[in-house]
Amino acid sequence: MNEPASLWLLLVQFAQMSLVICLAPLLTGLVRKVKARLQRRRGPPLLQPYRDLRRLMLKQVVLAENASWLFRVVPYLMLSITWVAAALVPTFATGLMFNWTGDLIAIAGLLGAARFAQALAALDIGTSFGGIGSSREVMFASLAEPATMMIILCVALVAGSTQLSTIADHMANGAVGLRVSLALALIALIIVALAENARIPVDNPATHLELTMVHEAMVLEYSGRHLAMIDLAAFLKLLLYLSLIGCIFFPFGIAQAGAGPEYYLIGLAFYVMKLMLGGVLLGVFEMSIAKLRVFRVPNFLGAGFMLGLLGVLLLYVSRGM
Repeated sequence: MNEPASLWLLLVQFAQMSLVICLAPLLTGLVRKVKARLQRRRGPPLLQPYRDLRRLMLKQVVLAENASWLFRVVPYLMLSITWVAAALVPTFATGLMFNWTGDLIAIAGLLGAARFAQALAALDIGTSFGGIGSSREVMFASLAEPATMMIILCVALVAGSTQLSTIADHMANGAVGLRVSLALALIALIIVALAENARIPVDNPATHLELTMVHEAMVLEYSGRHLAMIDLAAFLKLLLYLSLIGCIFFPFGIAQAGAGPEYYLIGLAFYVMKLMLGGVLLGVFEMSIAKLRVFRVPNFLGAGFMLGLLGVLLLYVSRGM
């Protein structure tokens, strides 16, 4: 590969990394706006998450006396890991310079590492809220990760790979068709995404009720730039799962490897449309369903695992299903 082509691919890869971190707060703002409109309220502006991040970055950090180095490092670690994981998912194009690292198992491992670090930081201070939040987070993760593995196995059996660029190219060629197994995997992935992002019906990000908090309980001791980084990591995580759904199950419009700049622009337009549609649907869904009790969440995640397992079994019975 000559130097101009390598430079062009590097620029496109950098554009994708910048795109995900720039659009993540806007996606969260869209979900909040949709929910407010459905409640017949004006709601905050779409750009309010950017303003909140800026306000937090300008505030002074307040730390507990017994906070260790781990408590200080985890926000930077979470943001870095989540940003890398979100940037590895093909958004508007496949076959970019670092897309060979965009493996589904690797992304699941990165998200697991970020979750583990956050749970450790929540336990570091020794507060009751941190203990409750981290214990619930680990319990939900122990149920969500097996479902994630079933989803990965189901998709890998269809596409013949766990590499996201290969999966997107395979799904986009039209030869896959409509499959019951993929429909089950899609529903399972939506269930896992709701749990991983602490959305309704698993958790309500808009409340701070101690009996139901999961994610919010783990970040109560953070402030200033540390809280801004954790919030931005949460925004990126939501965008990551919507990007995964669009890349695997709805790859239409995505530019193939070696495409020209005009195809990249078309892919970008389709990607923004997918994010907008996903944000609107998420807001409508959260306003249409009640939050589950904590002891009901394992049943919810267990349904995701069974759907993923059923999709894998269908593929073993018949490759055409």
